[in-house]
Amino acid sequence: MTPDCFEDHCWKDVVPDDLIKIYEPYRRETFVGPNPALLLIDLYNMAYRGGAKSPLELQDDYPSSCGVYAHNAIKPTKRLIAAARSAAIPIFYCFGDTRPQAAPKRVGATHRKGVKRDPADFEIWPDFAPQPGDILIPKQRASIFAGTPLISHLNILGVQSVIVCGESTSGCVRASCVDAYSNGLHVSLVEECTYDRHELVHKMNLFDLHHKYADVMAVDEVADHLGTLPGMQNAAE
Repeated sequence: MTPDCFEDHCWKDVVPDDLIKIYEPYRRETFVGPNPALLLIDLYNMAYRGGAKSPLELQDDYPSSCGVYAHNAIKPTKRLIAAARSAAIPIFYCFGDTRPQAAPKRVGATHRKGVKRDPADFEIWPDFAPQPGDILIPKQRASIFAGTPLISHLNILGVQSVIVCGESTSGCVRASCVDAYSNGLHVSLVEECTYDRHELVHKMNLFDLHHKYADVMAVDEVADHLGTLPGMQNAAE
């Protein structure tokens, strides 16, 4: 996407003009970087519990559900994953590590308290079931990079950039994007495939990540780019 379209995203209705002006030095061309891998952040059952309803409506029974925002992202995320598979790029799934002796007490992705940890909640949502050849990485902190072998895997595979999606925009997605950028990777964050428990939090974090650490891109742009990679041609032969 050209610099002229840099702000053409979902946050346009909440970000004031003075803030756009302050962030103007970050304006640039956005793109999918070379030798990409797909990072699927926390596409687990807990985010979809209770169905396509407002997270506020689900708060009492499913306090960690992203409700309608998670369900709205299912179709575009399936498209993104299909494009990645056709392009034969590496696909990494991350999810919460629920093993009882994996970490000391009080260790978690955030400071949030009072949420029960049912291992079934951290299983991948059926629409996104991993396939042979995908890499599954359990994590204990917000970032998929923190204390995991991810960066060494990416180095061995020759990955130079990552395509990121999942939840939540303000939490594990944000932390993973910042760490990816800090490790020298180009980051493309797919707008329609990323979500949070509130639209304002989602939009403001997308806005900030887009300017500082990641290229926020539409799923159409990313899928079209993946369609140009050699893996797509090999899959069709």
